[in-house]
Amino acid sequence: MKKLPTGIQTFSKIREDNYAYVDKTEDIYSLIQNGTYYFLSRPRRFGKSLLIDTIAELFKGSKEYFKGLYIYDKWDWDVKYPVIKINFGGGDYSTSQNLENEIIDILYDISYDFGIKIDNHLTLKRLIKEVYKKYGQKVVILIDEYDKPIIDTISNKETALENRALLGSFYSAIKASDQYVKFAMLTGVSKFFKVNLFSNLNNLTDITISKKYGTITGYTQNDLDTTFSEHLKGVDMEEVQRWYNGYNYFAEAIYNPYDILQFIDNDCTLKNYWWETGNPGFLIEKLRLSNFYIPKLEDLIVGEETLNTFDVERIDLIALLWQTGYLTFDKEIIGNNKINYKMKIPNIEIQNSLYSLFYTYLTDRGTERVAKELELQKACDIKDLEKLKSTLKSLFSAIPYNNYVKNELANYEGYYSSVIYTFLSSLGYDTVAEDVTNKGRIDLTLKTKNAIFIFEFKVDSKEGAIKQIKERKYYEKYQAEDKEIYMIGINFDSELKNIAEFKWERV
Repeated sequence: MKKLPTGIQTFSKIREDNYAYVDKTEDIYSLIQNGTYYFLSRPRRFGKSLLIDTIAELFKGSKEYFKGLYIYDKWDWDVKYPVIKINFGGGDYSTSQNLENEIIDILYDISYDFGIKIDNHLTLKRLIKEVYKKYGQKVVILIDEYDKPIIDTISNKETALENRALLGSFYSAIKASDQYVKFAMLTGVSKFFKVNLFSNLNNLTDITISKKYGTITGYTQNDLDTTFSEHLKGVDMEEVQRWYNGYNYFAEAIYNPYDILQFIDNDCTLKNYWWETGNPGFLIEKLRLSNFYIPKLEDLIVGEETLNTFDVERIDLIALLWQTGYLTFDKEIIGNNKINYKMKIPNIEIQNSLYSLFYTYLTDRGTERVAKELELQKACDIKDLEKLKSTLKSLFSAIPYNNYVKNELANYEGYYSSVIYTFLSSLGYDTVAEDVTNKGRIDLTLKTKNAIFIFEFKVDSKEGAIKQIKERKYYEKYQAEDKEIYMIGINFDSELKNIAEFKWERV
């Protein structure tokens, strides 16, 4: 049984020490055959660094590492290319001076490795030319985590803008050195459109949502069934798919490799792995500024211009959620000479984690969430509607008053429904906000293994919320599912900041 490459981003180590490796060289070969300049955006821990290192070893002519892989008998191993590989994954970028110093250190380290001595004013443009002159061969340029100096300072607009300008100038050397470049690829988690990379390097091919390269990183189901088959014997693969599969770049659905490796490493225990490695602080802050109505994530349809609204001056929340991996594509919608995209949450892991985060944003009560979760889950599972009522009232009682004051949504029905929606979704239940029927929209539908709960919400209304469910017969949509159906009408009082009326009936 091959060892798991958990945390290993070095291609040579994986091949030398017989770690499991998913062959991506067919895609790499296609890239090289069809173009020169590429950009790829993927969420963190998705295999970008390993991809970059694999390309580096290929151009260096490290034939021994590619034996048995797709590209082995298709590559001219007699030709070797000098590779300039830069990784911005480390370093302190809290000031533009720090970034400038980091760039200088990186360039001098590379020049030293190539045996090139440049006494002063070393730039990327000059380095590329000197490497070309010394080796008499065009240069390969690979830049990993190109955007990290901006991402790390995104909450400090002034520094982020300075870092962006510095990087823009740095990357402009790639186009200026076109006659010396054999191949160039840059990767990151985001695409900052105002970095000179994308305005000046206009021959850069963005393969982020290219169907042809949709699985260039990540693991497919076939990869799990073959490369990791010995590690996954006896595992319920349907549950694994529900928990970790679902990322979509218009090819076959893919898994985040980190999830799968951690899942196997932890005795195939289903839990949140990828989420625990991230810092959602900036996302929380963005949510606070956006006053975003959480249930809008269901059946969300956006245009390409929304997904491209990502820069220091303006970051669209949907673009942020997509570029960082909390949303993915469901399908492409083409019409009226325009392409739109239906988005979705990729899988159970992200659903549970993201809605827990949203609940913290809405209530400022993240630390008390677990106890409430257990109470609410038990109430739903055993269909104890009185317990459900008391738990929800307790939930709203615990929200600090100042949280309502600073959140504009608190003035509307959307705030109260968002709290309930996010809390129930974080439990892993199948929840549908604004559930469409032939007679209207159900505010919220919750499905458990043996029951369906239909919720209607009202704020400061004299009309009973349950009345609308009964009059419009929303329950008819689910009567064929052979489950118990419960109608729940909840009226909120905006002065009490809590549930004023909770009525329920079984259909």
